[in-house]
Amino acid sequence: MSTPTEQLSAVGVSIWLDDLSRQRIQSGNLAELIEKRNVSGVTTNPTIFAGALSKGEAYEGQVRELAGHGAGVDEAIFSITTDDVRDACDIFLPVFEETGGVDGRVSIEVSPDLAHDTEATIAQAKDLSARVDRPNVLIKIPATKAGLPAITEVIGAGISVNVTLIFSLERYAEVIDAYLAGVEKAREAGHDISTLQSVASFFVSRVDTEVDKRLAAIGTDEAAALKGKAGLANARLAYELFEQKFAEDRATELLAAGATVQRPLWASTGVKDPALPDTLYVTELVAPGTVNTMPEKTLEATFDHGVITGDTITGAYAEAHEVFDQLAAVGVDFADVTQVLEDEGVEKFIASWHELQETVATALEAGSAQAAK
Repeated sequence: MSTPTEQLSAVGVSIWLDDLSRQRIQSGNLAELIEKRNVSGVTTNPTIFAGALSKGEAYEGQVRELAGHGAGVDEAIFSITTDDVRDACDIFLPVFEETGGVDGRVSIEVSPDLAHDTEATIAQAKDLSARVDRPNVLIKIPATKAGLPAITEVIGAGISVNVTLIFSLERYAEVIDAYLAGVEKAREAGHDISTLQSVASFFVSRVDTEVDKRLAAIGTDEAAALKGKAGLANARLAYELFEQKFAEDRATELLAAGATVQRPLWASTGVKDPALPDTLYVTELVAPGTVNTMPEKTLEATFDHGVITGDTITGAYAEAHEVFDQLAAVGVDFADVTQVLEDEGVEKFIASWHELQETVATALEAGSAQAAK
């Protein structure tokens, strides 16, 4: 009998872990998840690193060393996080090679403080890529308005990109266009476009959290009947858009020249509402050529009791459109929902980044004090 995670992989869903820490790397846990849970990549963000460093004895030696060299807070953060990502890339290298560079990817994010600064995002993305210095790294850039031209420039420089914080179909269409423009730019610059990979991270559970809050405020039976439906509908329509955009002439011409599609990635897949099944955003978002990045709790729930029934997206487009018609009919302004979520998403990552800076600053002070003894 195959496991649910094996079944997911067999139908074309790449399972990526939404977590990374030095403890996970050094203990052998990450390698074990590759072997036993079909994990084929890792995503990180400032919240993940803030959590890892706040309880990470594994970082003490490096922090002491950095403190002894007089490293500033941001320099220390980049040294610590790029070391973790580089080591994770090395663990995933066999997966990267076996899948022809499609999987075995590890993502690291530009500073959220730069989310509205195109030029600074481009510069830091190039710096992160150079510092990790592995072919299987993905640089995460948020899908803000300022992020879109940065995505094009960074891909145009021959760097693979994970586009994060996508909530609306309109912004997703712009992200695909930014990716295609980047591939065109890379081709003009003489880069091998067949080695460029990109994923577009479409957030799921946060959509339900925000929409369900608005449905509860509306308070009608019609509104209550739509609870827990918006996140899946939005993601399924994103996949419909993905299929449409990559069937257009601009994309097919690039694909014929060796480019790869920018795969949809389902992010924020931990179920927030205890009334919903804990594997909902996995089992109901199955389609070939997708990535599902899961917190470990969701990964283990899927492995334990996930029921994989094949493609649960492409046959559900009409139903998804109907959900959106019904949301509009009861008074949910979805354009406002997605703008609120984007703004909140950036703010949350900035808050986590500042928390990370504070954690590292405290550790550096302690390291300096120990070095002085």
